[in-house]
Amino acid sequence: MTYLYLALVFVGAAAVVALVTRRRTGGPSFAAIGWTVLVLAVMTAVADNLMIAAGLFGFADEHLMGLFVGRAPVEDVSYPLAGALLLPALWHLLGRRRRPEDRP
Repeated sequence: MTYLYLALVFVGAAAVVALVTRRRTGGPSFAAIGWTVLVLAVMTAVADNLMIAAGLFGFADEHLMGLFVGRAPVEDVSYPLAGALLLPALWHLLGRRRRPEDRP
């Protein structure tokens, strides 16, 4: 299995949860998710390139798609994408469940 297929599983599951949440609760906004993905992708690319250059870790070439951002494979950006989709969706889903005494 390549890193791309593994990443697609995580991003796909996160996208489904985000879309279901958006349909049920009206949030999170796609603009907020887009900005979050952009910031996390840049931070991930910088941090990964520094760690790979320092020799802290590497990737097996036979499992990579072959596209890189510096030394980091593009598949590595998928995990911040999945997090940016999934975490706000879970926040909206789980944050709406309040006890009756907590409601104003």
